[in-house]
Amino acid sequence: MRVIVDTSVWSLALRRGKGSTSAVAQELHSLIEDHRVQMLGPIRQEILSGIRGEGQFARLQRRLESFPDLPIRIEDYVTAARYFNLCRSKGVQGSNTDFLICAVAVRNQCAIYTTDKDFELFAKHIPIVLYEAGGTE
Repeated sequence: MRVIVDTSVWSLALRRGKGSTSAVAQELHSLIEDHRVQMLGPIRQEILSGIRGEGQFARLQRRLESFPDLPIRIEDYVTAARYFNLCRSKGVQGSNTDFLICAVAVRNQCAIYTTDKDFELFAKHIPIVLYEAGGTE
């Protein structure tokens, strides 16, 4: 199964020092080697946001170009809003970007690899599949 990798995972994996040897980084590396990683424009934007130096920004931008974006359709925004409203009605809060990730993942039959615990709450109410490190998804 293809996997949309959330910003939280990229952030851990891209950190200097510990990040490059963490279990999360190793799992991401494995997914990359297996050509299973999927990117979304909003995730790319979040990864690149806050990079201070232009040189570092350009290097990271080039590295991320290896991962073309899955297209986001109008229906994904509508589904994301439905997911947002459903979860909110159950007392679960999330960001618009998180629910957009969920909508695109469901439509494309992708798992979501994240360290953000909010997605575990979303999964109780919407039909997302969370990637489990070392799992068989």
